[in-house]
Parts: sequence; C-alpha cells; structure tokens
Amino acid sequence: MKGTYAAPAIEKAFEVIELLVRWPQGALVSEMAADLGRTVGELFRIVVVMEQLGYLQKSQTTDRYTVTYKLLDLAYRATPSQDLVRAALPEMQVLAMEAGQSCHLVVPNGGRGIVIAREEQPGTRGFALKVGAHIDIVRSCSGQVILAFSNDQRCEQIVRAAESERGIEVDRAWLTERKEAIRAAGFDLRQSPITYGVTDISFPVFGFDREVIAALTIPFLELIDGSQKVHIDAARDLLHSATMRVSDRLGYQPD
Repeated sequence: MKGTYAAPAIEKAFEVIELLVRWPQGALVSEMAADLGRTVGELFRIVVVMEQLGYLQKSQTTDRYTVTYKLLDLAYRATPSQDLVRAALPEMQVLAMEAGQSCHLVVPNGGRGIVIAREEQPGTRGFALKVGAHIDIVRSCSGQVILAFSNDQRCEQIVRAAESERGIEVDRAWLTERKEAIRAAGFDLRQSPITYGVTDISFPVFGFDREVIAALTIPFLELIDGSQKVHIDAARDLLHSATMRVSDRLGYQPD
C-alpha cells in the first residue's frame, strides 16, 4: 500500500487556485484565508510566490488577486489539448464564417465537459460559450455525443465521476437510449435546455486511435426575422464536414 505524503505549500497553492475559480472578481488574501479556514500568515507567502511565478496577478487598484492565463497556456502545452486545438481552430474559423454561427469544442474532464476552444461568428448577433466553461456531460448535447461514441468502459468511468461530483444518480436505461439514438444518427441535434432560441448541434471528433476525443458543437441561434446566414440543415452539414476534417488532421482513419 502506498504511503500518504504531505506537501502543505503545494496543497495551499492549489486551494488558492480552486478558490479563485469561485471568485471571478478576485479576492483579498484575508478573504482567501477566511474562505479556506486558514490564517493570513499561512497564505500570504504562498500567494506572493504564485504572483512572482506568474500564476496570479494582483490588481493595482483593489489589491485583489486573480488567476492568470499562464495555467491555461501550460494546460494546452502539457496535454493533448494543444494538438486538438491546433487542428480544430482553422476549421472552426471557416465553419463560423460559412455558417454565420459560433462554435465550440468540448472535451471530457473528470465528470464534466470543458470548453477548450471557441470561435465566434463574425456578425453582430451570436451566442457562444466561454473557453474554460464547464458543461453537464450527462445531459448536454456535446456531453452525450462524447458518451455515445465512447467505449463502454470509458463512458461508465465518466458517468461515475459525474455522479460523484454532482451527488446524483444517472438513469442508465435513459442514457443508453440516448446514446443509441445518437450513434444511429451520427450526431445530436436538439433544443438547448438552457437558452431560448438556441438549437444545439454536435458531432464527434475522433483521434488516430479511432477513439472519440471531443465534440464540436454549434449552438445554432435562430433569429426572429429569419436573417441567419444559413438554414439549420445547412449548418449541420457544414459542422459535419468540419469535424471530419479535424479528425483527418488528427490522423483518424475511418473503417
């Protein structure tokens, strides 16, 4: 049995980062200490060193600390996300231009999905998720596409992580029915469960090992006056072609 090791400084550093996710406006060291149940003395040195290393930045006007983009940059360069984003972004740019709709790329992250890239449509009206946004991987369009094209073992692993993180039990019979329908169609298309006037369309992206690695999604915004650039069916076809080209860039070879 492996021993348990303690690294208090590292633990505190990650506690600070996770806390600041919940404080988008930033937090004072005193507020961090109160939130984490620690003393200001315990955290002050940690925060200053993290600022010196470029992981945190301090507002010159409010003295509040926020997380910098260095973490995001490291995540892209240290994980397969870098290759995926590099392959997907050119196609996403073309897709947004041709469809007149925004799009985003989602990968599984524990029991949730996370947006790792997005491209906004070039017009004045649109709908887009932010990079770093978390999605419900069990109930969202993107998440169900990832689950539908994952092998059984990986799907169950993701679902169990989602159950653990959210404290709920997923109806396996319902999920199996959804997955079978998506696999049969090759994609998913349905009204957004969150935003009026938006229809989510999502296709899987595959890697060289033929495993699904992401879902590319258009939150199709239908305008009241019908002035969107293309019909939803055309947007679906453009999205399908884009995901095929991204998969090809990643070395995917279909049967």
